[in-house]
Amino acid sequence: MKTYLIPMLMTAAISISACETGYGESASNKAEAKKEANMEIAQSPADLNDLEIAHVAYTADNIDIRYANIALKRSSNPDIHAFAQTMIRDHKAVNELALALLDKLGASAQDNFLSQTLNKNAEPIIAKLESLSGKEFDIYYASNELAYHKAVNDLVENSFIPNIENAEVKELFEVGLGIFKGHQEHAQMTVNKLGK
Repeated sequence: MKTYLIPMLMTAAISISACETGYGESASNKAEAKKEANMEIAQSPADLNDLEIAHVAYTADNIDIRYANIALKRSSNPDIHAFAQTMIRDHKAVNELALALLDKLGASAQDNFLSQTLNKNAEPIIAKLESLSGKEFDIYYASNELAYHKAVNDLVENSFIPNIENAEVKELFEVGLGIFKGHQEHAQMTVNKLGK
């Protein structure tokens, strides 16, 4: 049971952050509030600007790619390998689309508190993944993937997409969310299969 503690804590941390969305505020009111605060550093996902949101997404994708690379090395389960290869392929593809869009817009993603938190929270999970093997690894990896995708998908759907101002960036996030919801379903099937 304790092997699920880290993914659950991570999910709780991201979910708590995701709850701070400021529902009921229009985008123009939020933009005005940001100006009034002299562009203070964002402390809530709902306060991030488009370039900070892009950085969070890029960071989350890269973390999941790291997890998948570990899975390819540590697991001998064909289902885990297939899932990990899908994660690498899809997250790299979305990151490439995001970088191309940022280049087109002449912009760069901006580091922020949430990207830093994701990276910090990933380190103990990576250490745990690297310490496990066999079925114990497979169950932990699949369970973490399920928790990670639930948390990130919730954040994207309920905090990021409603607050993205650029239409092209918003469209990319909507497409990405569809792909990553598929990942969540795939992770759930993998967890279910491993539990049999």
